[in-house]
Amino acid sequence: MDFEPIAGTEELRKEFEDFFKEVMKDAPPGWENSPDDLATDEGWAFHRRVARELGKRGWLSLAWPKKYGGLGKSIFEQLTFNEVRAYYRAPGVDGFGMAMVAPTLLAMGTEEQREEFLPPIARGEVTWAQLWSEPEAGSDLANVQTMAVRDGDYYILNGQKVWTTGAHNADWAFAVVRTSKELTRSRGLSFLLFDLKSPGVEIRPLPTMSSHSRKVEAYFNEVFLDDVRVLVKNRVGEENQGWAITRATMNFERSGLAGLGGIRHSLDELIDFCKETRWRGKPLSEDPLIRYRLAEIAVGITAGQATARHVLWGQHRVEMGEAPAMEMVPRASSMKYYQTELDQRFVYLGCQIMGLYGQLKRESKWAPMAGKFERLYQSAPGPNIYAGSTEIQKNLVAWIGLGLPRT
Repeated sequence: MDFEPIAGTEELRKEFEDFFKEVMKDAPPGWENSPDDLATDEGWAFHRRVARELGKRGWLSLAWPKKYGGLGKSIFEQLTFNEVRAYYRAPGVDGFGMAMVAPTLLAMGTEEQREEFLPPIARGEVTWAQLWSEPEAGSDLANVQTMAVRDGDYYILNGQKVWTTGAHNADWAFAVVRTSKELTRSRGLSFLLFDLKSPGVEIRPLPTMSSHSRKVEAYFNEVFLDDVRVLVKNRVGEENQGWAITRATMNFERSGLAGLGGIRHSLDELIDFCKETRWRGKPLSEDPLIRYRLAEIAVGITAGQATARHVLWGQHRVEMGEAPAMEMVPRASSMKYYQTELDQRFVYLGCQIMGLYGQLKRESKWAPMAGKFERLYQSAPGPNIYAGSTEIQKNLVAWIGLGLPRT
C-alpha cells in the first residue's frame, strides 16, 4: 500500500474536524456513540439528523462511483473522513448499510440492486439491520435454520434471528437464510435483502446488562419471521451460494478504524484525567508506571491505525473488482482480533488507574469521567464474540493467511 497520498488530505481533514467539532456540540449529555446512546429517542434523533447532513455533503460515499450517489473521490479521502469521524465519536453513519451492505453490493450485487439500494444509503436516508445469528447459530453461522422457500418470484421466510442490533429502528435488513434442506451447512445458504416493515416481521427488544443499568430501551432485538415474502430479485448472488457473499460481508465489517478512533479519543480523556488528578501530592501523569502503560496504548493505537488503513485499502480494491474477496480475510480477521485485545487492555487500564472510583456509575457525583470506564468495562467482553469470535479470527488467519492445515 502507498501511504503517501494520505499526506495530501490535511486540508480536507481540517474541514472534517471543523464540521464534527461544531456538530458534536449538540450531542446529548455523556454521548459515546454507543448502542445505549442510540437506544434513547434523543440519541436516535441526533444520529438521524447528522446522517442526513453527511448525506447532503456526499461524505458518506466519498469513494463510490457517482452513478450510485458517490463523489468519485479517492479511498484516501474516504479514509480521512472515517478517521476523523471516529475520533469525535460522531453518529450519522449506519455501520450495517455503509460498511457491510454497500461494499457487498458494489463488489457482488447486480446493477439493478446497486441502482436501487446504494443512493438511499449515500443520502443517509435508509438504515439497515443484520439478520444473521440465531439461537442455535451464533459463531457457527453456517448452521442457520431460518428457511426461505421459493414461491414464484418470491421467497417465503420462516424462522428466528437474535442479537439483531438496532432492528427496531432499521428500515431494511440483510439476512443469511437456508434455501435448501438437502444441501448441508454452508452449501445451502442464500443472502437476501428485505423490508423490515413487511407483513410477518415481529421485532422484540432484548435488554442487556448495560441497558438495564442505564434504564434505556434495549438496542438489541430478537426478530421473528412468519411467512415473510421477499422478492427473488433481492437475492445477492446465486441461490445456495450465499456463504461466499456472507464471508465477504463479514470482512467488510472488520477494518477497525471506527473503534480505534474511539479508543484514541478516550485515551486523550484519560491522559487529561491523569494530569488533573493528584495522588500523594503529585499528578498521576508523573507516575512512571502510569506513563509507561498509557504510552503502550498510544503505540498500540498508532500501529492499529496503520494496519486498519491497509485493510480498508484492500476492501476498496475488492469493491472495485480489482482483487478477489478472499484476499481480505486474513487482514480483516487479524485486525478484528487486534482491536478487540487493544480495547480490552485499555479499558482495564483505565479501571486500574481509577481504582474503586472506576466502578461508580455516572449517577454518582464521585464517578470519574462521568462513569465512562464503568460503562466500558461492562461492554468490553462483547467484542470477543460478536462479528466473529476471537477463536474464529485466529483460525481464519491460520488457515487462509498462513496456509496451515485444519485439524
